[in-house]
Amino acid sequence: MHPLARRSLALLVVIPLLAVLTVVSDHRFAAPPGPARDAPTAMVAMGDSTMSGEGAGDYEPGTDGENGDWCHRSRKATIDKTTVAGIDRTFNLSCSGANSEQVGLTDKFQNTEQSQAKRLAAIARVNRVAVIVVAVGANDDPRFSDVLNRCVQAWFERGADCTATLTDDWRGRVDRMVPKVEKALRDIRKVMDDEGYTERSYSLVVQSYASPVAPGVPGDLQNLAGCPLRTADMAWVRDTGVGILAQGVNTAANRVGARYLDLTQAGAKHEACTGGSNPDNEWFTRLTVDFDGLRDETRASHALQESFHPNAKGHEQIGRCLTDFLSTGARTATCVADEKGNLRAVSNPKAD
Repeated sequence: MHPLARRSLALLVVIPLLAVLTVVSDHRFAAPPGPARDAPTAMVAMGDSTMSGEGAGDYEPGTDGENGDWCHRSRKATIDKTTVAGIDRTFNLSCSGANSEQVGLTDKFQNTEQSQAKRLAAIARVNRVAVIVVAVGANDDPRFSDVLNRCVQAWFERGADCTATLTDDWRGRVDRMVPKVEKALRDIRKVMDDEGYTERSYSLVVQSYASPVAPGVPGDLQNLAGCPLRTADMAWVRDTGVGILAQGVNTAANRVGARYLDLTQAGAKHEACTGGSNPDNEWFTRLTVDFDGLRDETRASHALQESFHPNAKGHEQIGRCLTDFLSTGARTATCVADEKGNLRAVSNPKAD
């Protein structure tokens, strides 16, 4: 091509481009979504009683029955015992009794509180959320707390093991739970996407559940003084119930590309009542009765709410394992005790 022709062609391309830039320069670009560059970094906990801190005591004002809010968010919850380098703020949105719908996007209120995903949006808008930890599913179709309540009732009635009737349908319950947990996790992803985050800009972690009970409880505690549960029922919860439940939670986590922390072995040798006359080594609450609450009609139905949940020591140990997990790039890990008896996250090489 002749040099003059090339120069003319270049002018034909450059002149319109300059015109466009001149017009654009007179208008401000819209600010990108998401928090400001200097926003504080944050870690957020979402889910049910396992994450809220039920059983640890020291509940945040307003969440211990005031005005009908029984979320029982503890200042000693797992998330408050989790340390991640560079995190400036920690938020606990969890609520005791929450199911997947209440964690996800919904207009329904639970314990007087708005959807956790909707509250996450407000946090993600002004904080740079780096970690979201979720524990949910047990209050959906499995209704795990109801299982334990039925087993206590079976102890009173001296009838058949309560879990004998669950064996055939437990996996079905968990299978029906999976899509509900998946939807809640996708709602969390959607909230973060709407606020300008990419999936790689934050870590979404889903954790399963630990067994609060185990066989081997001393006979003098297998009653209202500690753990009024039949031996076969405690064995089923530890050896079957939490394992199948964990498989379902893991399936949901996989479907949304979330990381997964397995807690099925987290309570081994530290379950409720296994310490006998010395409960100091236990990481789960025994049968716990709020006797003052029994005298109050508005609180009576929650008098046993803390029973068979991680206690303050349990939340501290799970937080130790979560800290360990978040310091790695592993996609999945299992919480197991180290040589000193403290929980550590052992990654699953096959999953990574």
